[in-house]
Amino acid sequence: MANRVLIIFAHPRFESSSNNSLLVQQVPDIPEITFHDLYEKYPDFNIDVEYEKRLLSDHQVIIWHHPFYWYSAPPLIKQWIDLVLEFGWAYGPGGKALEGKIIFNAITTGGIREAYCREGHNRFTLRELLAPFEQTAYLCKMIYLPPFAMYGTHRITAAEKEETAILYKNVMKRLITNDFSVEEMTGYSWFN
Repeated sequence: MANRVLIIFAHPRFESSSNNSLLVQQVPDIPEITFHDLYEKYPDFNIDVEYEKRLLSDHQVIIWHHPFYWYSAPPLIKQWIDLVLEFGWAYGPGGKALEGKIIFNAITTGGIREAYCREGHNRFTLRELLAPFEQTAYLCKMIYLPPFAMYGTHRITAAEKEETAILYKNVMKRLITNDFSVEEMTGYSWFN
């Protein structure tokens, strides 16, 4: 049986992001994938919590897809987490709605891969900087995977961007068809 994948996309200036546009263009238009643009649906930040919970319940794999803003995500992702992942539903006593679901961040960042290490400009790995997301997943008893990243968005060539976008498409296909093992994915970066 195929997994259903929910891409929770959040980019406040998507129309001006050629990098995220390139990644989004690679999202297969198939029934197993739901592309959910938060800024399109909730320009007023008034999130329909029950709708969002139904979406989460209907999917086995969740991707938080966003640009990496100041070592975090755009504000609507935080708003979504604060409102949708309710105590007693997503975590805490009786909070088992998301247990066992797979989740990870898919991001674009201007920093090059080498900048994300102890000796690098950003002093931490990308995974370390995304620790609040990983802890959120852990609290909700989800399986958090290493991030998928398009690094150095202002420096890499068009061919390198295209290669990363195709890799994103292939990752989604593997997740849908269960062509992976959790052990394989728990390394720092099984994606790229």
